[in-house]
Amino acid sequence: MAIKRPKPEEIVVKLRRVAALMGQGVPRIDANRQISVTEQTYDRWKKYGGMGAEQLKELKRLQKENERLRRAVSDLTLDKLILKEAASGNF
Repeated sequence: MAIKRPKPEEIVVKLRRVAALMGQGVPRIDANRQISVTEQTYDRWKKYGGMGAEQLKELKRLQKENERLRRAVSDLTLDKLILKEAASGNF
């Protein structure tokens, strides 16, 4: 069974809902239960609290691109080390 990941818009809406409930005096744990989110997920999402949906989409896109570029640099660095080792004759 595939895990359904919420879209950035859904994350922003849920965070605003929790903030509204907490403003009404509902404890955070109960507010998280009402939006069907665990404490760990809420803590992970907290950093997106002040963002709009478009900003969150852009952040996610940039994080993905950053991960892809890091992987590319890592692969190239490994290739460079292998070639350097082969060129020195220590294989």
